Amino acid sequence: MSALDAGAQPVGADPSTPGRARRVLITGGGGYVGRLLGTRLAAAGIPVVGTDLRARDDLPFPVLACDVRDRALAGILTRQGITHVVHLAAVLEGGADRARDHDIDVNGTRTVVECCLAGGVRHLTVSSSGAAYGYHADNPAWIDESQPLRATEAFAYAWHKRLVEELLAGYRASHPGLAQLVLRIGPVLGATTDNQITALFQRRRVLAVRGSEAPFAFIWDEDVVGAILHGVTGDRAGVFNVAGDGRMTIAEIARVLGKPVLALPAWGLVGGLWLARRAGVGRYGPEQVDFLRYRPVLSNRRLKAEFGYAPRRTSAEAFDVWVAGARARGAL
Repeated sequence: MSALDAGAQPVGADPSTPGRARRVLITGGGGYVGRLLGTRLAAAGIPVVGTDLRARDDLPFPVLACDVRDRALAGILTRQGITHVVHLAAVLEGGADRARDHDIDVNGTRTVVECCLAGGVRHLTVSSSGAAYGYHADNPAWIDESQPLRATEAFAYAWHKRLVEELLAGYRASHPGLAQLVLRIGPVLGATTDNQITALFQRRRVLAVRGSEAPFAFIWDEDVVGAILHGVTGDRAGVFNVAGDGRMTIAEIARVLGKPVLALPAWGLVGGLWLARRAGVGRYGPEQVDFLRYRPVLSNRRLKAEFGYAPRRTSAEAFDVWVAGARARGAL
């Protein structure tokens, strides 16, 4: 069964409300994953609209201007007859203004949920992250959804994802009529990906913490879209990790890239990154050291066995897609 197959229902039908067509709104619709998802939905004939900080008319679906913290979203949901919301809008590389980042990530999510309730939305998908598990020395080799969320305030992105998930858990208890699908997504890679993680691989030498294998469990960007589509078209609910099969250590990544590994002691990295932050240079801070050595590696067993989505590319294959794309555009 394909990710767009809704069983016996016609394309766009909403089985939870017979006779009512499925209509989808994507927050962050102008972003990386939002564009891919909206394009796939539109191609499948499912009515879709996006929201973002700025309106866009250059995509196969409309993107309206609306901040996720603005309760005007409720009016958009009502006017558009939205049945399903996919909440992707978040701060990915913040840190300069943590109060603002918290407002967007946590208060923004609260506003989205409240607007869904006010607008009669039946299904909410939220993109969370494996970062919510936290970066700890005692993380198991493979983390599944039964593990507690232990992200700390040291790393804002991970901390906000944990707070968002705790917020959502409260709404599941108080408003069970709004079905929730929470996807804890691993590091996303595609042909055009450009972020803090891929910047690590574009250096002359691949940075590592001495004594740590620092494995990554990547997920292909098209598999992220496929998993979301599977959830939206099937009205699936629950909390699931999203990662490709297998994992890659820093040494394996370096071999694929044909680059040496620069393995530094943790104390040296902490000091160097602290000085770099004080000088206002670089994309990283001292908190990134634990990210490098204690990163949670996501098990996708439940994604396949319970959610019913099997990633089409392994972790290593997703990395190969990124490498090929980066080399084609001269980024490697």
